[in-house]
Amino acid sequence: MRRIRRDPRGRELIIIDNTYRDPRAVGGFYVDVPPPVVNIPYDRYIVDAQEASPDVIYQTMVAPPVQRIDRRYSLDEIRYSPNVRMQMPSIDINTIVFETGSWTIPPDQAARLQTIADGLNQAIQRNPREVFLIEGHTDAVGNEVDNLSLSDRRAQAAAELLTQQFGVPAENLTSQGYGEQYLKEQTQGPSAINRRVTIRNITPLLNGGQASLPPPPPGTAPPR
Repeated sequence: MRRIRRDPRGRELIIIDNTYRDPRAVGGFYVDVPPPVVNIPYDRYIVDAQEASPDVIYQTMVAPPVQRIDRRYSLDEIRYSPNVRMQMPSIDINTIVFETGSWTIPPDQAARLQTIADGLNQAIQRNPREVFLIEGHTDAVGNEVDNLSLSDRRAQAAAELLTQQFGVPAENLTSQGYGEQYLKEQTQGPSAINRRVTIRNITPLLNGGQASLPPPPPGTAPPR
């Protein structure tokens, strides 16, 4: 329900507070909002990790919402409301390719997450309260229920690798699988493009669009 980190001085940094519930949310989770109006170039809204420079990766991770956020959302509302998530730019991590039915990231592909990890660590160093959602996806081959479980495992595998191999703080990552719900390539057959993970910064959604800045360094005077 809540995720915190204690800094070296013992102060609590609240990273996720999932106790908030909006009574208008269907079932407490789904929020029916219209799709966002996107006025930025498509390749900066959905970024191709294989083609993007490290600077573009980082800038996408700290980019603002594509439109005004009118209220804060709970983590569950963000997970289960696609049009809410779509208010934030995303990065398709297509530098890794999953085999059919597998969630394993081969060792020779793990190193390709270095640029993603560098961007995450830089963003979290800038603001220790940043939260990133790692989304897992499958192609349409196989049973829908099995694919949902498989996509969860893919998202979790990417999150664990980022934490264990590249030192990205686990508390700043959360993961969710979506099975075959959001195909990039509209086909019912095997598709490496659809077997993917995606990452996006959801911090502005969690805090209603207000910047969640880290506490000032010791001895820093508060702004006047």
